[in-house]
Amino acid sequence: MGPIGVFDSGYGGLTVLRAIVNQLPQYDYVYLGDNASSPYGTRSFDTVYRYTLQCVKWLLDQGCPLVILACNTASAKALRTIQQHDLHDLNPDARVLGVIRPTTEVIGNYTTTNNIGILATPGTVQSQSYLIEIEKFFPGIRVEQEACPMWVPLVENNEHQSDGADYFIKKNIDNLLSRDPDIDAVLLACTHYPLLKDKIRKYLPGKVKLLSQGEIVAHSLEDYLQRHPDMEVRLTRDGKRSFFTTDAPADFDTRASLFFGEAVSSNHVAIN
Repeated sequence: MGPIGVFDSGYGGLTVLRAIVNQLPQYDYVYLGDNASSPYGTRSFDTVYRYTLQCVKWLLDQGCPLVILACNTASAKALRTIQQHDLHDLNPDARVLGVIRPTTEVIGNYTTTNNIGILATPGTVQSQSYLIEIEKFFPGIRVEQEACPMWVPLVENNEHQSDGADYFIKKNIDNLLSRDPDIDAVLLACTHYPLLKDKIRKYLPGKVKLLSQGEIVAHSLEDYLQRHPDMEVRLTRDGKRSFFTTDAPADFDTRASLFFGEAVSSNHVAIN
């Protein structure tokens, strides 16, 4: 038995962890942020896979029977390979899940025009993962993507409330809507982006629904555990949360509180 592991390239996965904890507070959680290697969004498939695999292995070594990749780039570029080729050797009884599949399974329920916009990192857009997965569940939906390379740096450098942030946010949203003005639902396909929600909403038409992944993933995880009681009974339930970073804990704790919504105390871990 062990805790649920939650992995992200940095801080963004804390928005997913917050939603999961709100939905399922009884379980124990171990969060790992690979801040020393962040950002993942502009890195190659091979690099993201290598970094993600190292972090998944570390979480499995901590006794986590279930690991959530709370990072869209890692889910897009590494999840399938880890599931199909690595998990059997690492721990065949463990499971690794991502954030893309749960989102794409339900995203069609939020549109009436069948036109959806995706705001994401360049790596997630390049992977085409959302287009591929949405096509499986909602083949009639048109999907338009927009890569937003400046959004994560704005958040991680605490510039997301600045006037300068407005320029980039408006530019990317205008680009997206100019290619498909019939979009009536926009997904924030990066876990950093909820911190930009107020500014994003300012530049979206009022009719457009703005979707964050945290709540969707939390409900999906609850459903997964109900359907897999063999996994659910392997999870410890003391309501504990532990935080680890591959970078400086003091820096992590300061910024992490913005994402998690409460004070965070982390420890450093070296992963290689």
